[in-house]
Amino acid sequence: MPYSYDDQNIFAKILRGEIPNDTVYEDDHALAFRDIQPQAPHHVLVIPKGPYVTFDHLATEGSDAEIVGFTRAVGKVCALLGVDPGGDGDGYRMISNAGVHGVQEVPHLHIHILAGRPIGRMVSRAD
Repeated sequence: MPYSYDDQNIFAKILRGEIPNDTVYEDDHALAFRDIQPQAPHHVLVIPKGPYVTFDHLATEGSDAEIVGFTRAVGKVCALLGVDPGGDGDGYRMISNAGVHGVQEVPHLHIHILAGRPIGRMVSRAD
């Protein structure tokens, strides 16, 4: 089933400038901004500027430039925050929720970068 993009979602409105944000990084393919309900000292969302619902949607339907641009933006944000373990950072957690089972709340691809403290285990083991 093809993806259906809702251009009235909150991230689409942010991209159009209808809702303000605390921008951390922006280029032709991505926008990164601080989460309004941070779960860690650094909590930044990175979103593509194209109308993609999930990461697999971008990966299968995005142009090479969009895929590379979005991926590089994540790296640039980690470097700007000083959390990249290849630099002087202590690391980060990167989360992207997709669909109902992934508990995706906004139907626009977004990656959470959480850092600045130990984040804890990913998930509990299901029995």
